[in-house]
Amino acid sequence: MKHSLYLIAGMAVANLAVAQDARKVIEPKAPPVCAAVVARASAPAARGDDAARIQRAIDDCPAGKTVRLAPGVEKNAFTSGPLNLKSGVTLQVDGGVTLYASTHPRDYDHGQKTCGTIDQSGKGCRPFISADRIEGSGIMGEGIIDGRGGQLMDGKTETWWQLARRAQKERAKQNVPRLIEVNQSREFTMHGVTLRNSPNFHVVLSQVDGATIWGIKIDTPHDARNTDGIDPISSRNITIAHSFIRTGDDNIAIKAGSKGRTENISVLNNHFYNGHGMSIGSETDGGVRNVLVDNLSMDGATSGLRIKSDVSRGGEVGDVRYRNVCLRNVRAPIELNTRYDPKATGNRIPLYRDIAFEGVRSLMPGRIIISGYDALHPIAARLDNVVIDGNPVLQIAHAKLALGPGPVSPVPTGENVALTGASTAGEGINCELRFAPFPERAASDSNPNPHRPQLTTAQAERYSYNEVLKYTGTIGRETVDSWDPLKDTIATGTDLKPDYIVDASAKTGDRKTFATAQAAINQAITDAAMTGRTARQYIQIKPGTYRELLYVPPSPAPITLYGIEADAAKTRIVADLNAGTSGETYARNFGAQFKDAHPSIVAMFDSLKDKPTVSTPGSTIAWIRNAGFQAKNITFENAWNRGDTVTQTPAAITTQLVQTFNQAVALTVDGADRVQFENVRFLGFQDTLYLTAGTPGKLIRSFFHHSYIEGDTDFIFGDGTAYFLKSEIKSRGALKNYSYIAAPSTHVDAKFGFVFNECKFTHDSTPNALAGKFHLGRQWFRGQRCTPYGAVPSIPGYSCSLGASDVQASVESPAGSISKGVIETVGKVIILNSVIGPHIDRNRPWHDWNFPGARQFRPAQYSSDDFWNNLTKAGIDPVRQLGYAARKMPVEPFLGEFNTRDE
Repeated sequence: MKHSLYLIAGMAVANLAVAQDARKVIEPKAPPVCAAVVARASAPAARGDDAARIQRAIDDCPAGKTVRLAPGVEKNAFTSGPLNLKSGVTLQVDGGVTLYASTHPRDYDHGQKTCGTIDQSGKGCRPFISADRIEGSGIMGEGIIDGRGGQLMDGKTETWWQLARRAQKERAKQNVPRLIEVNQSREFTMHGVTLRNSPNFHVVLSQVDGATIWGIKIDTPHDARNTDGIDPISSRNITIAHSFIRTGDDNIAIKAGSKGRTENISVLNNHFYNGHGMSIGSETDGGVRNVLVDNLSMDGATSGLRIKSDVSRGGEVGDVRYRNVCLRNVRAPIELNTRYDPKATGNRIPLYRDIAFEGVRSLMPGRIIISGYDALHPIAARLDNVVIDGNPVLQIAHAKLALGPGPVSPVPTGENVALTGASTAGEGINCELRFAPFPERAASDSNPNPHRPQLTTAQAERYSYNEVLKYTGTIGRETVDSWDPLKDTIATGTDLKPDYIVDASAKTGDRKTFATAQAAINQAITDAAMTGRTARQYIQIKPGTYRELLYVPPSPAPITLYGIEADAAKTRIVADLNAGTSGETYARNFGAQFKDAHPSIVAMFDSLKDKPTVSTPGSTIAWIRNAGFQAKNITFENAWNRGDTVTQTPAAITTQLVQTFNQAVALTVDGADRVQFENVRFLGFQDTLYLTAGTPGKLIRSFFHHSYIEGDTDFIFGDGTAYFLKSEIKSRGALKNYSYIAAPSTHVDAKFGFVFNECKFTHDSTPNALAGKFHLGRQWFRGQRCTPYGAVPSIPGYSCSLGASDVQASVESPAGSISKGVIETVGKVIILNSVIGPHIDRNRPWHDWNFPGARQFRPAQYSSDDFWNNLTKAGIDPVRQLGYAARKMPVEPFLGEFNTRDE
């Protein structure tokens, strides 16, 4: 199944047909232009002189037309005081243009000289843009409107936001301007524009009948007080769609005070980030009804789906439907609170009825608050397909809740809670790729960092685990072999029945219980060979430290090795082996455990024992060649250079480390397909986890879920396809002042390389890690003997040309060659929906392979276009010399991020 990230604008019209807004709403388009006002400045001023000419253009424009704020020659900034829209006229801020609000309080003052001060009223400022008693006007464009809330007020020593914080401490109210305020108007439209840094609320719709807000972005810091995103107040027939909102207060707050009811509100296909959530209230005394919130993602808000009020301003809230909502990093995913201010007094008791939650999933537990006022005023709600992951804190009282027919988890419990209906078991809606990234750069900003490419929504859709893991066979000639590892018994928590047991302290001899893991593997392989068994074999391993190598050869019967302790650190398979170990030493240290092994296992041992050194592949502690192999609740550790890392602190480990940087692999997947790891830890330094197809052109798949991988250099590497879901990737800084996480050698024609989704990239807090110069990865230039991508000054007469084989260039023989096969090991890594720690270089997280001027150098190749362009720059014709038909279209990302968050 291919998962859709979220509905795009072109798909919205069909959805709007079932919305609460009584109007038929389609994506707005700007009317024809009546006048263009051209920017005269390249930066904002404290006050500026643009207000008069913008206002004149608006006043002179006939209804049904648009006033454009357009860029000049190297000029793209307007600075203005308050502006007033008029009926039928649209203000358009062009892409590349920013309209800045004046920072001078007197520009907004009502005449009492209170704007920019603190009092008990807080009503001393006019808004930046007003629309009063008008019809058919709007604000559109791809530019920016910046309220400059974080800038010092002209003539004062604090910002608008600092004034608001001071008012909070003094239990008073700040006099600051709202960004856009629409009063007693009809058919107001906003489209495309970015609003940022408002001193107060961004958009207020008060007593408005008909408003469409489509595809806007609101971008204000999380700690900017009272900066609500969009507030419909005593209004009706409002649609807010396809927008991205992050701010310091409610992302959206639907209110209804003394000016009347709010009704017929549609909130569709939006994405929220920092803020206080999708709120109704706290003013509800006018009544709120007929609200639909559909297809919403929320990531990082303090509250999620929230209705808040109290006896000082309460009223009836009813006919509210939340549908198809995904939440992540939200402290209170559901919050229905009738005592918002516990000290409030009055007799306006909040009443919430007919509140429906249909398809709501929170990926983090948080608090679930459903709190009616008392037994006589319970909350009436329906929960269908509502799943809160983990163990949320339930604060539920005075509620009548109808459950099902879909899953509800956990089942609500609390004081005076009446449940009806029944729910079924299930995981809830799939939120895997629902969290779209905030569009970091608006149209007027410079181009995105070319060294940190971001995927589009359409590109990111390709990287659900179902899609990445469904192909098998030969690269370029793949066949579909759908594989859903999350449905396997090892992932679902089903009790497993062991065929063999590993217990270091148990007596052995019954051919079912063994003191070492390798002995159990040997017996399983032998039994399968003798009986012709093809069914999976389960090996249970008891807690303990098993100091041994683990070799699992090919077999018709796949093997599952699982620990019985949920803490994977309690079950360790560990040995000390590095790439520089001689075959003789290797045989002396480990030969005994393979003495009576099955011939296929002995063959693996024999392939290394006579080598001068075992090299990188031979340094692995666990060598997996068994298709379908699974492991759960186990640690695989290469102890080379590590000491006793289980009990010591990072500082203590650092003082004892041997300063030798040989590769030392913890686990290798070698030519085995459909390999799965559930809650497994992989510990090492350089080259911790090796994923290799074993045979050129072969496609192998590995899946890592709730796992932990640590190392310092190229510690996840190889040409296999691998999916890492909800796992932690830790960079170690004790040995080196540099670190590269991934080193893929994916073939250019492979559909996928390494994909990380919902992962955390962390560090060990050593000084080297804290320097912020580590990297997400570099593309392994595997097998190269020279580089065609630049000169090598240390080799006089150096050259590197395309050849049938790879010939090393040296001072003695400066003419090297590179084969097509090496050129095509491009390396692919995609990171989705993940948190990236401060140890990663923000500006350039992807590193070149080696450095310019080195014989091993290759620049980072972010896409198929880079691959093609680098070849042509190197004098290699992709069509004539490599046989490609044409440049790949559409362009394929090799390295990229989607919806990642920097810590």
